Amino acid sequence: MCGRFTLTVTWEDLMERYLIDPESTSPFHTPRYNIAPTQMVTAVIHDGVRRRIGQLRWGLVPSWSRDSSGAAKMINARSETLDEKPAFKTPFLRKRCLIPADGFYEWQRTVDAKTPHRIGMKDGGIFSMAGLYDMWTAPDGSKLSTCTVITTRPNQLMERIHDRMPVILSPEDEALWLSRSAGPGDLKQLLGPFPTVEMTATVVGTSVNSVKNDTPDCIRPITG
Repeated sequence: MCGRFTLTVTWEDLMERYLIDPESTSPFHTPRYNIAPTQMVTAVIHDGVRRRIGQLRWGLVPSWSRDSSGAAKMINARSETLDEKPAFKTPFLRKRCLIPADGFYEWQRTVDAKTPHRIGMKDGGIFSMAGLYDMWTAPDGSKLSTCTVITTRPNQLMERIHDRMPVILSPEDEALWLSRSAGPGDLKQLLGPFPTVEMTATVVGTSVNSVKNDTPDCIRPITG
């Protein structure tokens, strides 16, 4: 699964990376070092005219849900069954998003410990995790916009750490993922593991284990 990630860049970095007009929205992002489920995350969608950036709550609540209690169990969607599961089938066809990150965490299990790793691009840059979103209307009429991160099988870097990894889209595939005219066949071809050669993994300290910690200490490499 993908249960924590980072986005330590500036608002200006996001605007430039995703080619979004700064005048189209008010700044809301500050550097984040330990983003966790049920928190608000930055997401990019296409409204049919242009790209838009905003916030979604992490943990999908399908539009047809009776309540929002299952959100914490819907932080990830397996790529292999997107068009089979009722919660993901419609969003996969109509409500896809990019979830920007510059690293994600995974814990490597050993006999007597779980070692946290931060995984990202070798150049340290922003990358896009493939996501789905939906809007749920509560009984009182209030609306809740939520999202989930799609996962896939691990690449060679990840397989020694965990058996799943987020689907990371190459920059040239991001437009297709957001396109409202894209078909399921073309979209499924984007859901494989990202090339190992472009990624790196670093052991970090256990401060990341607690969602209460959201400081640069979470991403500090452990050496020796």
